[in-house]
Amino acid sequence: MKVLKAIELDGAVMYAFLARATNIAGSAGTVLLIVRFLSPIEQGYYYTLLSLVSLQVVFEMGFSFVVQQLAAHECIHLELLPDGSVVGDPVAQVRLASALRLSLRFYTVAAGTMGLILAPLGMIFFARHAFVGSAQIAWQGPWLMAVAASMAGLWCVPLYSFIEGCGQVRAVAAMRLRQSIASSALAWAAMLLHHGLYSPAMVIVGQIGVGLLFITAHLRLLAGLGRYPACGRAIRWSSEVWPFQWRIAVSWMCSYFTVQIFIPIVFALRGPVEAGQMGMSLSITGYMTVLALVWVSTKTTSFGSMIARKQFQELERSFRRAAGQSIVAFAGIAIFSIAAVALLPAVAPRLAQRMVSAWLFAALVLGAAAGHMSQCMATLIRCFKQEPFLVQSLLVAASTLMLAAISLPRLGNAGAALSYLFATGAVGLPLSLLIFVRTRRRCMTADSMSQPRRRTSAIALVEASARAELL
Repeated sequence: MKVLKAIELDGAVMYAFLARATNIAGSAGTVLLIVRFLSPIEQGYYYTLLSLVSLQVVFEMGFSFVVQQLAAHECIHLELLPDGSVVGDPVAQVRLASALRLSLRFYTVAAGTMGLILAPLGMIFFARHAFVGSAQIAWQGPWLMAVAASMAGLWCVPLYSFIEGCGQVRAVAAMRLRQSIASSALAWAAMLLHHGLYSPAMVIVGQIGVGLLFITAHLRLLAGLGRYPACGRAIRWSSEVWPFQWRIAVSWMCSYFTVQIFIPIVFALRGPVEAGQMGMSLSITGYMTVLALVWVSTKTTSFGSMIARKQFQELERSFRRAAGQSIVAFAGIAIFSIAAVALLPAVAPRLAQRMVSAWLFAALVLGAAAGHMSQCMATLIRCFKQEPFLVQSLLVAASTLMLAAISLPRLGNAGAALSYLFATGAVGLPLSLLIFVRTRRRCMTADSMSQPRRRTSAIALVEASARAELL
């Protein structure tokens, strides 16, 4: 218990860690089932399908984080009772209710738009880049089911974020643990029943099933806020949300073009076998980041509350402790993973053939480490409802695409790994450090000069940011 307390692995962090650890364990089992039940060509289709479904981030536009912060900043003036009712500042209640309605409208449109665009886009992509030996692969059904499941899953996202922003961090983390278990079980079932390409869709179906039960348990809170009448005190999307959201939306889109874009490019230029190797390797490095980031990501609601209360010294201490623990956790996982992959040719040669070589995997891990540190810094700054990492995200994405276009046709996966490492390590991390140091000081100064009550709103922070940029 003393060890767990020392690394702050309790409460929400414990649930979130277990959820992501379970997710990783489930994915490890899925990897073994892929090797057992899917051919190398089918593996390429599997990971390319996953990569294209990840385009969901383009349609989400980072709004889930915005919703969470909107709720967190208003809930410091409110109290959520066990029966689901909300008491406290009437203005904050109206603004909280308007944040819920705004998020539901946004995600309803986003989910519908995603389905209309993504479904035909994937059909065209797979049809145009069919390779010899892949004619008998039935990818149409799995693709359409994955898109449909993603639409439903995307619609649920703002409700999770809203409830978490209302202070239910531990409850959401526990829900995600149940989602991980259900998703793994359904994905494995699809593999064992020889329908492996349906596994990505079944992962999302598992998440939706558990998520709907969770939403039902909090229906009193959601329904109660939904009955609040809209009025002049409601949150205005154009002035309070959009100035922040469009920046974070572009940054999140750039994250796709920094990592996931490699897989469809490799699929198109080098074939499904190499795409499958890159997809499996990137999925492992991605889960390393997801697991280590739990120490920071579970603190975003508390960070937002500290900012709203102007408790900057406490915020500084909390962030440094959480970021340090996250980086140490990533380093430990990285060392273990690189050593394990290096031993694969000797202990599991069949699995080793389905991944990139050990030295390319090490390059991917180093690139992921640089991206992880940048994410830690960006998470804190975004809790101020600002997104100064826009230029950094654009430069990293542009560097990745430029280097990939030059190196991938000739070097294949080696070109992808080295492009990723250079873009995130040599371009992204130094820029992140510079932006973090400058913006953190500016945000805290701007907040300390603001009025004590309603100046904690998003519009006040946007105005402070605009003044600082003009200076």
